Amino acid sequence: MGKKRVLVSYGVDIDAVAGWLGSYGGEDSTSDIARGLWAGTHGTRRLLKLFDKYGIKATWFIPGHTLETFPEECALVRDAGHEIGLHGYSHENPVDMSLEQQHDVLDKTFRLLTDFCGGKPPRGSVAPWWESSKETVELMLRYGVEYDHSFGHHDCQCYWLRTGDEWTKIDYSKNARDWMKPLVKGKETGMVEIPGSWYIDDLPPMMFMKNSPNSHGWVNPKDIEDIWIAHFDYYYREFDEFVFPMTIHPDVSGRPHVILMHERIIEHINKHEGIEWVTMEQMVDEFKSKSPAPQGAIMPAPRGEILKTPPRP
Repeated sequence: MGKKRVLVSYGVDIDAVAGWLGSYGGEDSTSDIARGLWAGTHGTRRLLKLFDKYGIKATWFIPGHTLETFPEECALVRDAGHEIGLHGYSHENPVDMSLEQQHDVLDKTFRLLTDFCGGKPPRGSVAPWWESSKETVELMLRYGVEYDHSFGHHDCQCYWLRTGDEWTKIDYSKNARDWMKPLVKGKETGMVEIPGSWYIDDLPPMMFMKNSPNSHGWVNPKDIEDIWIAHFDYYYREFDEFVFPMTIHPDVSGRPHVILMHERIIEHINKHEGIEWVTMEQMVDEFKSKSPAPQGAIMPAPRGEILKTPPRP
């Protein structure tokens, strides 16, 4: 076994009310909106307390709706020294939006977060519900976004993101030869991907959503803990260097039974040699220092360059 170098991070999506507006099917429910209000206030504050207890700086992906609805809690996140990244405005699904709508959401939220962070543009983004449109990556490159945390081409290594892959769907009304075609790879970019994994995400197994056919909500967190720790233990056995980004939401991880799960996971990880808790921008900086961008890759625009243009009306 070689010397270990393991970068561990929490990515926190403060979906709050925005999640119910854009993804969870509760936009007409005063009860579900109340749950979003709880997440933006109490859930967020509890996670801040958890991270403070263990000296962890996390990366918080904040929808514009959350930023404008919970300015006090978001200021606590910023002032505690955590990184802040993009996560849509109302947790909209990019696949369902026109190019103009996608641009308007990105433009507004990019400027909102930049102003909120004292002129520092966000470096990273998470696509709401981890759904990216065919235009998402190129839009973010135009805005100088350096990394994404929405794809799963790998599960424990950062990599340079490719965009524009094309594949042929099956059409049973046609001859089989019409759909028997391999995937065509797209273009290399200079955007770093920090892998996302549904298997290391708190929300699907532990949050009840009335309109979601596979909703759970009452899964014992010790079962989820076993899955997450199994992932970590496997990577630690098989790789000398890897990243371990965990995706969580105050909506779920602010609940008492899940906070206690995180305490156990953190303490398990901390028993290992070579561990460093980092923000995702720190992950990206280390990856870039070791891995040159692919030749001819589409690179992000210079940071902050887009701010020289007027905002969308």
